[in-house]
Amino acid sequence: MELELKMLWAALVAYVVSGCVAVIGVVLKKKKYETPFQLFLWLALILHTVAIGLRWTRLGYGPFISMFDILSSNVLSLLFFYALAYWRFRPIRPTSAFVLPVMFIMMAWLVVIGPVDGRLPPTYDTIWLYIHIGFGKIFMGAALVALGMALVILSRRFNVGSSYFNSLPDDKSLDELSYRFMALGFIFDALMLVAGGIWAQDAWGRYWAWDPLETWSFITWLTLAFALHTRITLKPSPPVGAVLIVLVFVLGYLTFFGIPFITQSPHKGVI
Repeated sequence: MELELKMLWAALVAYVVSGCVAVIGVVLKKKKYETPFQLFLWLALILHTVAIGLRWTRLGYGPFISMFDILSSNVLSLLFFYALAYWRFRPIRPTSAFVLPVMFIMMAWLVVIGPVDGRLPPTYDTIWLYIHIGFGKIFMGAALVALGMALVILSRRFNVGSSYFNSLPDDKSLDELSYRFMALGFIFDALMLVAGGIWAQDAWGRYWAWDPLETWSFITWLTLAFALHTRITLKPSPPVGAVLIVLVFVLGYLTFFGIPFITQSPHKGVI
């Protein structure tokens, strides 16, 4: 256990360093900070993967039960998705100054909670659990990338640090790209609900029961569908579209990290 915690702490330090490098690079408007940011971020992801792997091996089950494990695995999956997007889509790179501070909140929560060992219920011993969780993580990863672009649009709207983001495309281009990520998120959010229903049928003999987590997951999906429909049909201004993206991300975040731990739903704590 000591080694896995050391690896996790090393990963968290590397995440913080990468975030600081990202903010400094954006403030100074220097692209030379992009390479060290990526190096520290990928180092953190490798260390974090090793830490989760060691813990998984020791406990005999994946990071599905306690809030500590769920936060840890989601920090890894969200930043892995963002790292890929950062590498592939160069125009969004300055959004790291927003995305990393958002993730710091989750990391701070992770540190405060501390590790707690649990027990894997028999109903979780199915491949559909992994599929369900995997789809959910891709959805949140896509939403996180879109959130970074939405926050840039809103910061420009309210003249907060707008001069720092001159290297980014204009608001219309950012709005278009952010909604492409939201469309990707919509697909995987829908697949997550379908896979969750199959798992529920396997585990409890029913596909859907309107428990709080299922209900809020469906509300998040409907809100995302509404945001995409509005974007296509009404063509709102980029700031309005950005507000819808923020709303979807907040609902998704609360559904993932709030509802499972304030209710007694059958799959309490599983994200």
